[in-house]
Amino acid sequence: MERYYQPEIECASQDQIRAWQDERLVKQVKNVYDHVEYYRNKMKEIGVEPGDIKSRDDLYKLPFLTKEDLRTAYPYGLLARPLSDCVRIQSTSGTTGRRVVAFYTQHDIDLWDECCARAIVAAGGTKEDVVHVCYGYGLFTGGPGLNGGSHKVGSLTLPMSSGNTERQIQFMTDLGSTILCCTPSYAAYLAESIIERGVRDQIKLKAGIFGAEAWTEEMRHDIEEKLGIKAYDIYGLTEISGPGVSFECSEQTGMHINEDHFIAEIIDPITGEVLPDGQKGELVFTSITKEAFPLLRYRTRDICVLSREKCSCGRTHVKMSKPMGRSDDMLIVKGVNVFPSQIETVLMNKGYPANYQIIVDRVNNSDTIEVQVEMTPEMFSDSLKQMSEREKELVNALKAMLGIYAKVKLVAPKTIARSEGKAVRVVDKRHLY
Repeated sequence: MERYYQPEIECASQDQIRAWQDERLVKQVKNVYDHVEYYRNKMKEIGVEPGDIKSRDDLYKLPFLTKEDLRTAYPYGLLARPLSDCVRIQSTSGTTGRRVVAFYTQHDIDLWDECCARAIVAAGGTKEDVVHVCYGYGLFTGGPGLNGGSHKVGSLTLPMSSGNTERQIQFMTDLGSTILCCTPSYAAYLAESIIERGVRDQIKLKAGIFGAEAWTEEMRHDIEEKLGIKAYDIYGLTEISGPGVSFECSEQTGMHINEDHFIAEIIDPITGEVLPDGQKGELVFTSITKEAFPLLRYRTRDICVLSREKCSCGRTHVKMSKPMGRSDDMLIVKGVNVFPSQIETVLMNKGYPANYQIIVDRVNNSDTIEVQVEMTPEMFSDSLKQMSEREKELVNALKAMLGIYAKVKLVAPKTIARSEGKAVRVVDKRHLY
């Protein structure tokens, strides 16, 4: 069996990584210019030709792509290969506007599987493991991505998909699942359900690979404690390929980007200026090995930091921090920038479960924010006076974190709907007025 921890690639020198990126970028720019009219027109608008791009140092000369471009070019406008060369499509889970559809050749699928295999190996996975995949399958990339990566490693793969928690737990106990792959919110729900059923001692999980939504360090520690596992982050976008663009190693201080396939930049989200490593800004990706749907300088809207500090795992590929929020998902309430992750950090630090919802509204032309927080069964048995004190404590903690007043409403256990896919954390009613 082939190795999917590949020191010659994942531990390559910076000079080697740069040589790969320079060569592949030059070829990819010419490929896109020759075969994608939509992007060729964008390059012509700013007077850039393929010959102007000689290395990754010239990336800044290229125009950005955004999700709006993908929707405008839907469905085939960014396709760089004949449709007859494509073997699959995947699509985003977005519900507004035209859907984003990504295309894959068999070569693209093979490379995607390899990237996800690297993530599984970094989490300790081998061919001896049982990989329990309960990301959604179908058009969503989560299930197919980790499924393909697990096959590549040679692990026994359980393609469970999302939902039917009773069956998830039955297979987990009966078949001895050792690596769990799902969204962090569903992992938290599974942990809660496993403890309620009293089968915690029957679970053989050692690791979890969680992504597709934002989650905090506090949520990570809570899941790890309840399931007795090490929880690893994984990152990806349908537009770039899917999960496996980057992944955590045992050090858990950021996610290694597969730099032999993707070039990452950090830009100022307002000006578009490229920022140096170590500065916080918007993450931008360029696909340098994709065939069917190669995107150049795609703005992810995720806010993070890149670091090239030496990693104890031996991997040399650049690390990206866990996204700190999204430039387009950030809430502006009373003129203040609010990220849901800030609220989650406060709640988890105060011992509340990872089940909450943020309601933003407008009353008498003024923004309001309410945080509905689920209590634990122990908290629910508190007196009314104790609950009132808890609410005041959270109001003060949230004001210290956010800089604005947020109403807090403590609700009974199981009140907030559980998610088997991406959790709905924010309900913004202001657009209704």
